[in-house]
Amino acid sequence: MLTPKHVLLFTPLAEELRRRGFETLLTARDFRETIGLLKVKGVEAVVLGSYGGGRLRDKLEASLKRSLLLAELLSDERPALSVSHGSPEAARASFGLQIPHISINDSPHAEAVARLTVPLSSLLLTPFVVPAEAWTRYGISRGRVKRYRSLDPLAWLKRRKFSAEPLEDLGLNPEKPIVAVRPEETYASYLLGLKDNSLTLKVIRGILGRVKGETQLVVLPRYEEQLKLLREEFGGEIFLVDRVLEASDLLKYCWIFVGGGGTMTTEAVLLGVPSFSYFPGKPTYTEKFLVKKGFIERVTDPEKLARRVEETLARIDSVRLSQQRKVERLVSTFEDPVKFMADVLAGIARRFGG
Repeated sequence: MLTPKHVLLFTPLAEELRRRGFETLLTARDFRETIGLLKVKGVEAVVLGSYGGGRLRDKLEASLKRSLLLAELLSDERPALSVSHGSPEAARASFGLQIPHISINDSPHAEAVARLTVPLSSLLLTPFVVPAEAWTRYGISRGRVKRYRSLDPLAWLKRRKFSAEPLEDLGLNPEKPIVAVRPEETYASYLLGLKDNSLTLKVIRGILGRVKGETQLVVLPRYEEQLKLLREEFGGEIFLVDRVLEASDLLKYCWIFVGGGGTMTTEAVLLGVPSFSYFPGKPTYTEKFLVKKGFIERVTDPEKLARRVEETLARIDSVRLSQQRKVERLVSTFEDPVKFMADVLAGIARRFGG
């Protein structure tokens, strides 16, 4: 587990596999949101190595160290198979020890990760919104790409018992407008050339300049560096989430969500929250699907985005009702991604002596 999304996805997947009689061993890297979320959920995992940060050399060194630590663990445990959501270290160590590696991934736009994992994976599981051709170009045959009719956040949202505790902790009033902002992934390898927090700052300033009165602006930073910068820039003008939490508890009560890309935007959509994306890279397959279906409005110009947030708040009741009805219809056509993944993994594990 490299990111908080992986914690949210693999926790119910591991539970489902254990329910079917398999043993599971969870591993993670030392990363603020990942380790913090494991603690929040009370999930135990073996922590191997740390996050490499925003510099390429540091990323490489951290990855090589984690590969060695994983190789040692896999040599000792000899699992029937290993599973990751695009972990180059898991793929490489497993391949070197002749342990089948199954990759679960919805992000072919993360080219570096794909090139280092897809060719070494025995099988790749991906949502239906991502075409098989997006993966075969990385060196895997079409027959080894298995697509499921769902989006990943449904794996944990359909099992979540929501709590209003984060609202109380932050001092938010659920009866007043809440707008949430999630900054972009500035340190991801696929955005390193755009590594600049200025876009998020412009987005927040724009929204603050437009929304009036009782609107509460909540920001959920990814990194300590973002947290520090946002605190210095905005102080008490925003509600700053400075601890790790299960974001869905907060998103469920938001009136509008504004995302810089990533899983949280899809979470907000599936919770029926009117959502905007200002992802600075090319639209992902998931984003293109949700935009086409009318669940997300993609606006990368901060001034226009702020104006659209203001306009949406002015008619929020009708917009939310429409969004929620559309989401219900969409989700009714989805399968449970956890059960799909567990079916595939269980079959492979038994075949290899698990």
